[in-house]
Amino acid sequence: MSTHPDPVPPTKTVSDPLQSVWNSLREWWRDHVMVDVDHGVVLKKIAGESSMTPRYIFMTCMSAGIAILGMLLSSPAVVIGAMLLSPLMGPILGAGFALAEGKFTWLRLCGRALLFGTLFAVLFCAAIVFLSPLQNVTEEIAARTRPNLFDLLVALFSSLAGSYAMIRGRDGTIVGVAIATALMPPLAAVGFGLATLNWTVFGGALMLYITNLLTIALTAALMARLYGFRSEQHDGRTSLVQSGLVVGTFVALAIPLGLSLMQIARESNGQRIIRDTIATAFSEEARVDQITIDWDGDPITVSASVLTPQFRADVNERLSGELGQLLDDPVAVDISQYLVGTDPGAAEQAQLARARAEEEARADAQLVARLKERLALVAGVEAADVTLDRENRRVMADARRLEGLSLEGYRILESRVAAGIDDWDVRLRPPLSALPSISMEDGEPDADGERAIALIGWASRRTGIPVTLSGAAEPLQIAAIAAQEAGATVLVNEGGGSAQITARWEAAEAE
Repeated sequence: MSTHPDPVPPTKTVSDPLQSVWNSLREWWRDHVMVDVDHGVVLKKIAGESSMTPRYIFMTCMSAGIAILGMLLSSPAVVIGAMLLSPLMGPILGAGFALAEGKFTWLRLCGRALLFGTLFAVLFCAAIVFLSPLQNVTEEIAARTRPNLFDLLVALFSSLAGSYAMIRGRDGTIVGVAIATALMPPLAAVGFGLATLNWTVFGGALMLYITNLLTIALTAALMARLYGFRSEQHDGRTSLVQSGLVVGTFVALAIPLGLSLMQIARESNGQRIIRDTIATAFSEEARVDQITIDWDGDPITVSASVLTPQFRADVNERLSGELGQLLDDPVAVDISQYLVGTDPGAAEQAQLARARAEEEARADAQLVARLKERLALVAGVEAADVTLDRENRRVMADARRLEGLSLEGYRILESRVAAGIDDWDVRLRPPLSALPSISMEDGEPDADGERAIALIGWASRRTGIPVTLSGAAEPLQIAAIAAQEAGATVLVNEGGGSAQITARWEAAEAE
């Protein structure tokens, strides 16, 4: 009788049913999802849209130009139009599929197209901004300077949708993907930062662009691998290395973007706390207006305006202590209190009046800027050479001599600048050109003589130089009185019997 124990049947490990499920899923995916995907057609379509061609460079520059103009004008509709024209999505998706296929020659071509497209777009936008009179950081530009984790997620989901659309032949979806990822506006903001030497805008916008580019390309590579786009030479180890690199890149991007998102959330929550704390320091009738917070300061600086029916003493010190405890950081508070009536709605009325006054001030500032530019243009000088007297609402400039332009021409140019601007005194000082003669008829200036007198009066007022009138005694006195009434400083020189009165500058010979 054998003493050997009975053989123990092999035990099933936990991984066996999981492996079985995984194999079933792979078979289902291969037989039901990937079965109708024509890899050759998809690759040919993507390759045709990912190379650098004259059309690609032209459309990239046009898209960049539209984007930067829309951002300078703070026009979201124009910026969206630039996103639709941008061809950058083609080489980015091409890079992802080339990476999945292991076709490094194609990958280099896509990288070359992206490099040159990026450089052309940035330089074209920088040139437009450099030549533009508008170089302020608008909301559209500022929105592209603080990338965060949500931007990475938008690019991730958009790339999944775009890759799926390319694989499944639903190209219309690419339009929505182009708008969602917004590749061109960050590049336009990079050009703005370069032209204005604003490195905060430059660096933030460049980070957003790189985030979108890498996320779209790597996600496209993963989608391509999922749908069976891979090189036959790739073994399991190579695929594992590629997947590890993709995951590592996402983690490397996610860490700083996550920190940025946390900072934005902290500032948003802090702004709510600051507003609520300031509001509780005053009566219910008070209104908090214009809160400005400098989060980068040490301490954090908070400035605000409060419309209140009752003045609160020592409010700055008290709020600084409270906010310091709530935010766990030192805070310096500067509250400007404006007393308003106790009637219901008085604070709201004061707030509206303040808003209207500020709007009028902004409109007036824009009017003055346009007025200076127009006067500088007709005078042939720089805007910095135009003198502005805000107290007396007067704007003045000395005109350069323009060949063939008479005094009457300078007077017409001044009137064109002043047209439609009633509350500003526009003065263009002309160069000393020949003064017209004053023709007389029956002892009085005729129609041409009256026009000449008006011009002499204008020129003498603008230059501040006296005018000498010469002619027969009786008509000379009549013309001199008329010229003085027109504003000229007049000297007379009697002599001759001609009824025509000549005029010359007293300080210099007319040219």
